[in-house]
Amino acid sequence: MKLLTIMAFAIATSIAVAGVAMSQTNPTQDKYEEYAVDRLTEYLKSDVCKKTSKLIENLLNSSCNKIVDSTNPQIREVVSKTTDRQDFLLFSVYRTDLTLGTWLPGYKFETVGAFNNFYTYSAEQQ
Repeated sequence: MKLLTIMAFAIATSIAVAGVAMSQTNPTQDKYEEYAVDRLTEYLKSDVCKKTSKLIENLLNSSCNKIVDSTNPQIREVVSKTTDRQDFLLFSVYRTDLTLGTWLPGYKFETVGAFNNFYTYSAEQQ
């Protein structure tokens, strides 16, 4: 019986320690915005910029990557305004709805933040 009590105490202590660690490492809204801007910038550079024709690039007299880099503050502002955070103490769920107009496709992202990391589990085009 004593062994069972010790094991129960050890399991309860482990769960409590994990809970404290998770609550202490639950990422903030600012950290999510940095993550989202980095991911969106990476996507724009690797996908959208490569599809940009040379004609448009010459007309703009600059490369697409430089344009994306220069708009990071605006991208962050859009992400900030379109993100809803639900904080569950041990982790947070972030829902971002990037619907920028009727002529551009919209995107919805759902991301979990825990242990100072993010995992985007849903990304869909509307």
